Formats: sequence, structure tokens, C-alpha cells
Amino acid sequence: MADNGVNKGRRRFLVGATTVVGAVGAVGIAVPFVASWQPSAKARAAGASVKADVSKLEPGQRVTVEWRGQPVWVLNRSAEMIERTEALTGNQLVDPTSEVPQQPAYISGPLRSIKPEIGVIVGICTHLGCSPLFKPEPNATDVGVSDWPGGFFCPCHGSRFDLAGRVFANVPAPTNLVIPPYRYESDAVIVIGEDEEAA
Repeated sequence: MADNGVNKGRRRFLVGATTVVGAVGAVGIAVPFVASWQPSAKARAAGASVKADVSKLEPGQRVTVEWRGQPVWVLNRSAEMIERTEALTGNQLVDPTSEVPQQPAYISGPLRSIKPEIGVIVGICTHLGCSPLFKPEPNATDVGVSDWPGGFFCPCHGSRFDLAGRVFANVPAPTNLVIPPYRYESDAVIVIGEDEEAA
């Protein structure tokens, strides 16, 4: 049987090149298709949940994560910070028992958290939307009061909040800081934006 001048090496090259081009084309089509399954930036901004790893967060430290375009503070309160926060009296705070619904229904108590030591708080002042400063040490001299127990201070207009995000009396902010919906995925990971009850 004659090969009629067919160059087998060239045929193999063309078959291989066609296969490679086809595979690259398939990947080029698959990548945008698979990427379309991910939530869009608009969906993430509208409320897709975010995770915060608290395994390396030492007592007294705070980290900030972004959720819905807002800073969310995750704070590991030391035993001494918890004691100072729980010792605040009703006449020092506008809403000490969180009667105004600024938190999910499953969040209660003076610390406004699922676990006493871990606070999860939206870091936006309820007065005009500034982001308060973290001033955890008692008796800080730059917050405008002599008996500062530690918390958050908004230097823009002088609003002050305790380490649970409760607003102090006689400041411009009308309500406590917002507590977002959140749940624990494990002892080390918090999912912000998902309710504990929905898990």
C-alpha cells in the first residue's frame, strides 16, 4: 500500500497542534463559566458572608474585617475588660440592656455577644457614620472623660462606646453600635453575615 506522499511527521504535528489549541479553547471557555458561579462584587457588597479566624487573636486585641463595605471589629476581650464592661451602670449608658434592636435576637446580655470574650461589632458610629477609634485601656486622657473604662471613641463628634458597643450617655450618638448577624463555624472561625439560628 503506497503512502501517496503523505508526511506522517507533519500529520502528527497538525493533530497535536489542533488538540492543544482545542484544549486551550476549552479552558478559555470553562474559566469564565466557572467564575460565573462565584458571587459578584455587587452580591458580596450586598451581604455575602465573610469569615474571621480568631485562633491567633490575643486577649485585648482587635482585628477588622470588611462585610457589606463596612468595617466589622472582632475583639478578644480579656477577663479584666469583661469585668470593666459588665460593671457599667444604667445611668452611664443610653441603652444598657440593648432595648433598641441594634443586634440579632439571639444576642443578649451586657456583652452583646455569643461568647463573652469575643465581641463582633460593626465599626460605624451611629451618629454620622464615622469609624471610632479603639481605646481599650482605662483612664485614657484623650477621650474627654476622667473615668474612661475602655471602649471606642469617635473623635469627630465625641461619641463614646463601651467594649460591647453600648453608647455612653450625653454624647451625640443616639444608639448602640450595630452587632451583625454571625455564627461560629468552629471554635476558631466566625462567619459574619449568617445567623447562628440558620446554621
